[in-house]
Formats: sequence, C-alpha cells, structure tokens
Amino acid sequence: MAVLRSYVSGEWHTADDGVPLHDAATGEEVARISSAGVDFAGALEYGRRVGGPALRELTFHQRAALLKALASHLREHREELYALSARTGATLGDSKFDIDGGIGVLFSYGSKGKRELPNDTVYVEGAVEPLSKGGTFVAQHIATPLRGVAVQINAFNFPVWGPLEKFAPAFLAGVPSLVKPASSTAYLTARLVELIIESGILPEGSLQFVAGGVGDLLDHVTAQDLVSFTGSASTAQKLRAHPAIIRNAVRFNAEADSLNCSILGPDAVRGTTEFDLFVKQLTSEMTVKAGQKCTAIRRAFVPASLLDDVAAAASERLAKVTVGNPTAEGVRMGALASLEQREEVRRSLKALLDAGSIVFGDPEKVDVVDADAERGAFISPVLLKADPERSEPHEVEAFGPVSTLMPYTSTEQVVEFAARGGGSLAGSIVSADKEFVRDVVLGAAPFHGRLLVLDADDAKESTGHGSPMPQLVHGGPGRAGGGEEMGGIRGVLHHMQRTAVQGSPAVLSAVTGRWVTGAPRTEGDVHPFRKSLAELRIGDSVVAGPRTVSQEDVDHFAEFTGDTFYAHTDPEAAAANPLFGGIVAHGYLVVSFAAGLFVSPEPGPVLANYGLENLRFLTPVKVGDSLTVTLTAKQITPRIDQEYGEVRWDADVTNADGESVAKYDVLTLVSKEQP
Repeated sequence: MAVLRSYVSGEWHTADDGVPLHDAATGEEVARISSAGVDFAGALEYGRRVGGPALRELTFHQRAALLKALASHLREHREELYALSARTGATLGDSKFDIDGGIGVLFSYGSKGKRELPNDTVYVEGAVEPLSKGGTFVAQHIATPLRGVAVQINAFNFPVWGPLEKFAPAFLAGVPSLVKPASSTAYLTARLVELIIESGILPEGSLQFVAGGVGDLLDHVTAQDLVSFTGSASTAQKLRAHPAIIRNAVRFNAEADSLNCSILGPDAVRGTTEFDLFVKQLTSEMTVKAGQKCTAIRRAFVPASLLDDVAAAASERLAKVTVGNPTAEGVRMGALASLEQREEVRRSLKALLDAGSIVFGDPEKVDVVDADAERGAFISPVLLKADPERSEPHEVEAFGPVSTLMPYTSTEQVVEFAARGGGSLAGSIVSADKEFVRDVVLGAAPFHGRLLVLDADDAKESTGHGSPMPQLVHGGPGRAGGGEEMGGIRGVLHHMQRTAVQGSPAVLSAVTGRWVTGAPRTEGDVHPFRKSLAELRIGDSVVAGPRTVSQEDVDHFAEFTGDTFYAHTDPEAAAANPLFGGIVAHGYLVVSFAAGLFVSPEPGPVLANYGLENLRFLTPVKVGDSLTVTLTAKQITPRIDQEYGEVRWDADVTNADGESVAKYDVLTLVSKEQP
C-alpha cells in the first residue's frame, strides 16, 4: 500500500514505510503514513525564504484573487474528494459539510480580501492619532505580515475544512503555511494538497504539507512563526508548553474540544415551533459527522418540566436514523473515523454513565446497513439523561454521537450550568422569549466563542448550532483553547504584526500610502478630477470657493427638500437653541454647495461618486457665511479585475474664519487610463 507523500521545500517526499490507515466503514487499508526523513528545519526555512517573500510581493487583492481561483479549481474536483471522504466514515451530507464548507471559506476570504482590505501590502488600522498640539507629530497603527511560517496542526474530523479555514486567512495575510493533518484521515487532506499543488495557482513555498508525525518541527519555530492547533485540550496544553514556543513567545492558537451546550427556553413547550427546532437541532448535531464535531451539542439543558417530553421526542427522531456504510442508500449516519476513536467514545460514555442513564441507544451494539458493525467503526447514537449537579457531564466529552439531557429550574441556574463547561466554542438558545434570551446570552457570553439564538423567525435561514462561519470567530475561552480563528479580517490580522508608527504627517503618508491631514498637498493647473488613476497621486488637491450662503438658499433648500426643521425655518425657536443661536444652514446644503464647488463637470476619468463616509458637521453655518472646500486625494485603490479603481478624497469645508464646518470622505470610481 502506498505511503502518503509530504510536500516540503518544493519537493514531494515519500518515506520508505509507514503506519497503516484504514477505511472507517470497512476496515480495509487505505494508505500508509510516515514523515520519516522530512527535514523539518529545512521546511520552515524554505517557507520563510521562498514562500514569504513571494506572498509579500502580492497585494491583498492579488492574494484574494488567487484564493478565489483556488476555490473554483477545487470545486471542479469535489466528486473525487467526496468519494475519498466516504472512506473516513462520512456520508455524502457529511462530506459536503466538510469539503464544500472548506471551499466556501476560500471564496469568503477571497471576497472579504477584495472588499475590506486595500489593494496594497500594508494594512492601516484605525484613525491617525494626534500626539501634539500643532499637528506635526502624529501616529498610526499599521499591520504587516509576520516573516515566518504558519504551522497548522489539524484534527481528524474535518480533513478538508480544517486545513482550508486555517490556510485562507494566513495566505491572505501574506504568510506561508505548513499543514500537518491528523493521521487517521490524512489521506483525504493529502489528496486535497495534491490538487492544490498540481494546479500551479499558488506561489511556490506558500503551502507545504507533512503526512505523519511532527518530529522535531516545533524545536525550530521562531518568534516570527505561528502555531495553530485543533484537537484535544490535553494535547493543546502540551504543545503550548513546548520550550521553543515559550522561549520565543511564538503565537499559539488552540481550538480544543469543548462541552458545547444548547438551552431550551421555558416558553418552548411541546407543540411550539421552538420545541421542534430544539429537538431537530439536537439530534442533527448528534448524527452529522457521527457527532465528531468540535461544535456538537454535548449538553442539552431543558426546563425540568419538559425533560420527559424532550427525551421522548428526541428518541423518536433518533430511532429513524439509519447507521451503516456511508455510501449505501438511505444511510444517515456513517462510522467514526477509526476503531480507536470508537473505543475512546465508549470509555467516555462509561464515565458519563456514573452520573446518569441512557435514554436512547446502546454503545455496545448497533444495527448497520451494508457493513460489518465490528470491523467498521460504527456506534449507535446515544442520548443520556444526567444530574447537572454532578461534575461528569461538565467535564467528560464523548467525541461521537453522544449528548446528555439535563434539567434546570431557573434562568440563573441554567446560566450557571452552562458556565460549568469551563469554556465552549459554541452554544445555542432556542426560545421565542426575548427577555429570557437576553439574560442567557449576557450571562453565558463570557464562556462562549459563539452563541446562536434559534427561533421561528430565523430558523429557515439559520446555518445551525454546529456550523462555524468564516465571517465569525471560531474559538472559545478556557477549555475550548482560548483562541480565535477566522472571524473575517480578524483571522488575517492574527498573522500580522501591529506596529505603532510615530512621525510627521508627511512620513505617515509615505509609509501608509494614504494622505494624512497636515501632509503636503499638490495643487496644479489640472483639476484632480481630470486625472486618470495612472496620473493621480496621493495629496493631489483642489481648493474651491468661496460661496456665500444666503437666506434665500436656506429657504429654497427647506422648501425643495421638505426639511423644515425649526433651526432652518423658525428664527425665534432657532435663537433659543443653545447650539445655534439663530437660523443655520442645513448640513446637507453645506455638503451640496461643497460638491458644486469642487466638481469638474465635464466628462472625464471620474466615472461615478459612489459614497460619502465619516461625515461630521463641526461648526454651524449662519446666513452670510462664506464656504471654501479643499478636496485632497487621500487613498487610491486600483481594482485588479476592472478598468477603474476607487479614490477616497478628503473633503474639508471651512468658513471665512478658516474653521472647519464639515469634514468627510468622498468616494469615487476613476478610470485607470484617460477615456
């Protein structure tokens, strides 16, 4: 049987022999795995020397485009990945959850990179911070890619989604990845990586892959490297304590097992939509991926008066779940990932049974379709009932199709029970009672990375309790590892160093590529709106005005727009207003006059005004005031897939005394070349 190949230092590496990996459903040998002979120090150095520089040459938008291209490529190979995924014990639905979900993460980060990050290699965070009265000394936070490698150690339960959800934000940040999957399902990750490497889409060195043990890999990590781990809390603790990680203060992110809970509200009695949603979600979380999800519901809290109703309804649904070969027709739950995993689940169940009893299922016996129940890693869904005052349900996780029902009698009590899990990745509250929901959310939030509120209003479109989304943080406090992955751009910034840069406005403009108030402006004979993107430069500006605001202007604007607020139309009431002391011009009249002053009306490279942001009215404009506007090119962002780009302009409207009456950003679309 072939040994899985590693891909390190730009080459495929195959060990001479390895440990056998088996089909979870049939027990047949699928492949062998070993990392013997891999030069781990050399792999890390290759990533730093080759992958990092290649990625840092690209802008965020260019990296985002590559992620989208890679997602499209992998989508074309889904059927092949589905077939191989079945050997991990996954049904087709399970496989789609893993494979389509992972590809979806790539698409999501590709879109977010284009929408939310600049077409640049530096990320500017937050506003400019003034550090002096005169404005000549200012500061700006920037984020730049770390100069190391993102070492990503993944769990067995999601061999496609797991590596892709770590890889995407690292790649978008400009940091190369070294992926190490869990052995039992590594043959699926290995094929995924082969498809990626064979595509030629990614810069060389941006992705490496190790099939087998980590060897001395962690001995060689530096302060510029990162380690991200998904797996058991005990293993996370060992890795976190590695001497090199401690010595070099290596960024370490852990997403560990957790005793996630779901809470049924007292209002959700039998016959309500919410009762049915709770039961359906509970049984689904028990059986999707055979319960092998780090976000699965392990603790189900229900009002004491509803415990028997929930137990009966859940048992009825579980009785309809067909277990067996995941490729067989009608099978709704496949096998666990390995025989070893089944034995681990059984051991955990014995500990849980010390505190409760079985409501449904038999951990030692299960009827299966088209398979051998003992040769394959099959187990029955098992629903327990336990005393929530006992410690076992809050400490022992059976990582399989197992959940425990527990009663509660008050909101305060169920919040306290939820916290006993010691920190969870995900929790859910199923209730239509908004006051109950608010109390539980605010009480449970410090102990959870994500909380889903499920009711009749959102059920149809809800992604469910156990579905991490790339836009949202995936991680949790305490037992859950104390880390965060994804979360949109938050996951990208985890791979970057935040640095406070202090200097003059001119220096900050040069460093960030954005014009900063106080930096030099360039006023020329050519209006900035007459310049294409190729000709326009940061700091190009135009000063226009003055224009005097008359009573007739204010009256006309009020009549024309229907904005007859008293400060613009009632002299006596306006005079009594302590902020105005008399009639003032409408704020939007000021903005309209400013546009009339700075616009160059003839056709040209400016295609459209598509927005206005950060508007503040700073000083009231009285009748007789004269207005001048200064418009300055602040940020230029070419779109890599269009013949135009975005220009952000700083607009500063001042009165005759030089006071700013309004400040805002104008957003335009501008052709890259002259039309």
